[in-house]
Amino acid sequence: MADENDIQAQAGNPAAVEAETQGEGRGPRRGRGGNRGERGDRGGRGRRDDRRGGNRDEEQGEELVEKLVHINRVSKTVKGGKRFGFAALVVVGDGKGRVGFGHGKAREVPEAISKATASAKKKMVRVPLKEGRTLHHDGRGCFGAGNVTVRSAPAGTGIIAGGPMRAVFESLGVADVVTKSVGTSNPYNMIRATFEALTDQSSPKAVAQRRGKKVADLLRRGGASAEVAQADAEAIAE
Repeated sequence: MADENDIQAQAGNPAAVEAETQGEGRGPRRGRGGNRGERGDRGGRGRRDDRRGGNRDEEQGEELVEKLVHINRVSKTVKGGKRFGFAALVVVGDGKGRVGFGHGKAREVPEAISKATASAKKKMVRVPLKEGRTLHHDGRGCFGAGNVTVRSAPAGTGIIAGGPMRAVFESLGVADVVTKSVGTSNPYNMIRATFEALTDQSSPKAVAQRRGKKVADLLRRGGASAEVAQADAEAIAE
């Protein structure tokens, strides 16, 4: 049996660990396509990569911002050694008000990132933005122990956020925002709490349609004159 120290020394190379653990006492694993090396020679992974490339072509040139937030390595102890796996958390956005997140698990890091990216693209949501640079109003989001607060900010403020929350706003296309996260530093809970705060955002146009009023009438309730309210209403894109 292999020395435990040798397996731990190969922790950075999951493929080497897998090859060593499979070769001890059991021999190479064979199936319909042969062992792992034979499947690689026959181009099995190449076919999967080609399918992923085809999905990108079907997006008709849409450029998405992909940000890797977190990678977690996990191990499973089996007879003969340890098997390592990886979990990836990815945020994807178009920089124009659409953003999504996803996570994926695999035996290798690139495959885990690919799964997470595909999952994030399927779950993208649209968030209304004020002047295309900040949020319309303040919001709060909670998930588990995570509690985040997001606030709109004037031009020139920048993205005041850290860790996973910064990746979300950069992918969303927000240029000015102030955020605060308390309760946890778990990236999964922080991301979910941030998305809960973003999904509660509503634009004046949506509120006016829901209430059967004009956008200018809503803006005048804040004390603005009719001319200023009408100009602001025409400037609102969403």
